Amino acid sequence: MKTLRDWQFEGQGPNGFSLRVEGNHLLRIEALDHDLVRVRLLRDGTWRLDRSWSVAPKGDVPWQGRARDDLSGFACPEVLVDGVLLETDHLRVTVMSPLALRWECRADRDTPWQPLAEDRTTGAYMLGRRDNRIAHFMHRVPGERYFGLGEKAGPLERGGRRYEMRNLDAMGYDARTTDPLYKHIPFTITERPCAGAMGLFYDNLSTSWFDLGMELDNYHAAYRSWRAADGDLDVYLSWAPDLRDVVRRQAWLTGGAAFMPRWGLGYSASSMAYTDAPDAQHQMRGFLERLRIEDIPCDSFQMSSGYTSIEGKRYVFNWNTDKFPDMAGLADEFRAEGVELIANIKPVMLDDHPKYAEAVEQGLFVNDSETGRPEISAFWDGQGSHLDFTNTDTVRWWQDKVTTTLLEQGIGNTWNDNNEYEVWDDAAPAAGFGKPVEIGQIRPLMSLLMTRASHEAQLAHAPDKRPYLISRCAAPGTQRYAQTWTGDNRTDWNTLRWNIPMGLGLSLSGFYNIGHDVGGFAGPKPEPELFLRWVQNGIFHPRFTIHSWNDDGSVNEPWMYPEMTDLVRDAIRLRYRLLPYLYTQLYRAVTEYEPILRPLFLDFPYDPGCREAQFEFLLGPDLLIASVIERGAATRRVYLPDWPGGWWQFDSGAWHAGGQTLDLPVTPGSIPVFVRGGAVVPLSENTVRATPDREGSRVLLVCPARGAGGTMTSRIYDDDGVAQDALSGNHCLATVSLASGGDLPALDWALTGDYVPGFDEVEVRSIDAEPLLVRGQPCASGQTHPYNGAEEGIR
Repeated sequence: MKTLRDWQFEGQGPNGFSLRVEGNHLLRIEALDHDLVRVRLLRDGTWRLDRSWSVAPKGDVPWQGRARDDLSGFACPEVLVDGVLLETDHLRVTVMSPLALRWECRADRDTPWQPLAEDRTTGAYMLGRRDNRIAHFMHRVPGERYFGLGEKAGPLERGGRRYEMRNLDAMGYDARTTDPLYKHIPFTITERPCAGAMGLFYDNLSTSWFDLGMELDNYHAAYRSWRAADGDLDVYLSWAPDLRDVVRRQAWLTGGAAFMPRWGLGYSASSMAYTDAPDAQHQMRGFLERLRIEDIPCDSFQMSSGYTSIEGKRYVFNWNTDKFPDMAGLADEFRAEGVELIANIKPVMLDDHPKYAEAVEQGLFVNDSETGRPEISAFWDGQGSHLDFTNTDTVRWWQDKVTTTLLEQGIGNTWNDNNEYEVWDDAAPAAGFGKPVEIGQIRPLMSLLMTRASHEAQLAHAPDKRPYLISRCAAPGTQRYAQTWTGDNRTDWNTLRWNIPMGLGLSLSGFYNIGHDVGGFAGPKPEPELFLRWVQNGIFHPRFTIHSWNDDGSVNEPWMYPEMTDLVRDAIRLRYRLLPYLYTQLYRAVTEYEPILRPLFLDFPYDPGCREAQFEFLLGPDLLIASVIERGAATRRVYLPDWPGGWWQFDSGAWHAGGQTLDLPVTPGSIPVFVRGGAVVPLSENTVRATPDREGSRVLLVCPARGAGGTMTSRIYDDDGVAQDALSGNHCLATVSLASGGDLPALDWALTGDYVPGFDEVEVRSIDAEPLLVRGQPCASGQTHPYNGAEEGIR
């Protein structure tokens, strides 16, 4: 690779300027907003790949991708350009010689500029001379902390390590050490002392590497690097005084989160064993019956790929009618019970698939770079070819198969699985929607487009309902269509613990709707205590799925250990009690780009006690979760952030001052949850399904800020759970204010939206059973209060 050093000023545009580098290449620096600047390096003045599918600041992107030169959706403010200096209200970038950029930041025009970042002055940008590699180097500064990179093993703070983006089917991974994993999310956040937080998003889908302090070189000061095997350097630098706003900016930049139906927040069951069994239909019926016997709520069932089997191998869109002699009837039974079916589908057709020759004739696959015939790769128990989702014929074929094979059979949802696209012939050509592109440049794009194709098929089949999808592999933008999870984890205590920061890393990277396989997927079946603790942790994640492929053929089910079933049921019922709160957090993720799962330091950045906490997390802004994650634990140590209103223990109603560490006694039934003082938490009592029509009574749990004055506002979102027009006004949004510090805590609210919830009243319940004032009237704890009553002047 060659280091780029020499440059000349090329010209000025309305929001930036360009440099001619080494006489051939073009470097463009432009402000997209006052807190967002983009740097583009065009090899020989042209794009290697002139489209993006990740950047979506203004609705979704075209199927063929968004032109990289398209600036629609960005504010593109007028900026100060003074030679080779660009200045916005918050960011200033200066070009140095040899080629390097220096970045400064400020909160407003009245504050001085602070150093933010600087390229490595001994060589910042490199290009391959005989290939298409590209690299970017920046100086590291003592005290910097690094976050992001999505789904990565190990500590949440990424400093001192190297990571690879090369999506793999990493079944049975070690949640502390394995790399790479399933997802490609080339985004980091840097916290720098006295300079706020900086996001760096490299919009590049090629295999890449991030080195955040592992590598040392005597000829350079401490540095960090990003290297890619191919593609372009197209980097978005965002800044904010605190890390949370950088997270929100990244979510906005890549198109936000899918607004899935409410039932997607219920318990979702699955196991490879059900559909692998020769009597699979009987097994699934038995699961429904056992749910009724055990009195356990459940809203969906994920059908693993065994339903497609022929002699043990899996053939997408094939139905094994010996296992499922009456699939339509089975779907009707599940629908009658209020349990949605979700079918596993895969983007590879084995070379002996009954429809393989038909697909070859239609040209639906990625091709081999030498022969021009469909590429052949290892897949499951054989070998097969990967469908090319940059081919419009493939997209239409896929959508037809999803519709006729699944949706019209009563299975309304898809689980887009095994979509890592392990095609290692990097030069294998894909159609590229009429502009052929090598698979090495777009490998994770295929999973994104696969999921989008399924999404659109589901939407076309049921246009009035919000689609529900899952995808295992993902690139930035996949979250616009689907929920995701951390793949096929290994069953052990180590995974239970380290999946927590792995999920938080996804959340900090703009992927909010996530979860883990509860109970562990691969390896031995979980011991009773481990299974219970995994359930007690899993209920606080947006995706709550108990799944398994245990070595001994056993199934992870709520009742797998009779001695634990009551406690497992209690945990699942707690999940259902919290549904109104969870659904509100999903609404905020979609409309406000607020993460659902949050490390403690995201909301309490100035509390040093929160800095090292990575096995505790916030669910939304108000619930602190400290799951028990150690075998045989008698206590759980938890740090309570320094919050003036203190923290309420959810189960006991005990209040604790913030800024202290508790050693909390725990029993097998303990689920340590704390509520921020000043919050109002909506609960649903006696709920058996996540759909609003099956919801029990509504409770507002009032948790005053003890020892602190002021007013804190909470929001509660409701709709019918599925409607497409919910965000256009077909909802009910309650803004609830709780004033603390007076003689009595005072509660008030206002409602907006056209949707009328199915309940007429809510119970206002004080967590400490003390009196409170509701709309100016004394209200003893436990008294009911009208929610929809117009005579009360509430609406």
